[in-house]
Amino acid sequence: MKESIRQRLDRMLDRFEEVGRLLTDPEVAGRSQQYRDLSREYARLEPLANRYRGFRALETELLAAQQLESDADPSMRTLGAEEAAQVRAALETVENELKQMLIPRDPRDERSVFLEIRAGTGGDEAALFAGDLLRMYTRYAESQGYAVEVLSESAGEHGGYKEIITRIAGAGAFSRLKFESGTHRVQRVPATEAQGRIHTSACTVAILPELEELDEVELNPAELRVDTFRASGAGGQHVNKTDSAVRITHLPSGIVVECQDERSQHKNRSRAMALLKARLRAAEEERQQSEQARSRRLQVGSGDRSERIRTYNFPQGRVTDHRINLTLYKLGDVLDGKLGELIGALQHEHQAEQLAAEGLAS
Repeated sequence: MKESIRQRLDRMLDRFEEVGRLLTDPEVAGRSQQYRDLSREYARLEPLANRYRGFRALETELLAAQQLESDADPSMRTLGAEEAAQVRAALETVENELKQMLIPRDPRDERSVFLEIRAGTGGDEAALFAGDLLRMYTRYAESQGYAVEVLSESAGEHGGYKEIITRIAGAGAFSRLKFESGTHRVQRVPATEAQGRIHTSACTVAILPELEELDEVELNPAELRVDTFRASGAGGQHVNKTDSAVRITHLPSGIVVECQDERSQHKNRSRAMALLKARLRAAEEERQQSEQARSRRLQVGSGDRSERIRTYNFPQGRVTDHRINLTLYKLGDVLDGKLGELIGALQHEHQAEQLAAEGLAS
């Protein structure tokens, strides 16, 4: 283990033990806010402290095994060598776990998200592909136990969507989907193509973390224009006969959001406001991080949706993620929502970048 990492772990272990002592202090126990803050810090540090103590215990075991390797008895030397090899392997595993625990955690990872899919170049074929992407993400979300609700949609003329916005609700949704923002390209022969030529179309995907009260964006009512209109529907006895759909325009930025899924105007307004705040926060973060993001292949957290990130090639049955040069010949599985392998590879690459940035890489 690098000495700089060991010193960092030593400081964190010292702090963990100090917090433990403070929590037993009657004076601290009488100050509710301080006690709550210290309790949270203790809970955050405890897993790392226990793992580091385990690491140091393994180092002691390694010393004992190395002493056996120097024993005059050949059988004891053999036993020592075997034990030393086992302990070294365990030390390597625990050291890697400790490095992962030292990576700064993204506070947004546990949040629900807004998923926005927009058809780009390709006309009707792009709209159909937007529908494929919606199905893919919906099936993946459901496999993770997340709830999916449509906030607004604009249907394509021949199927699919020109634009569709959904909310995916569940703990950890952002941590799994945050790498999906960008341009998704499809290569396939459209059903209407008589010559059998392959067409290339594209959709843009945006993943926005839902904000919490602590980081809410303040909005000036004077800078908002709120319009109500009748939600579109298929008709029948449940057709919407009131102006329940809501469209909100943020005048300074020109950002427009709408929600028409709920029959209650109040609920639609609440959902639209939440989406507007998420978009404004994402725009601000993109502005702040644009310089830094240029040097990062994953564009994580930058909100950059201009870069082509993935290609879905139907003739070859492959999916290629261009950020990490990963190609899977599992197009059917991926479009059926089996995104675990892709998402796992992106998370692993992101962790490697973080380890390097934190000076934790080997």
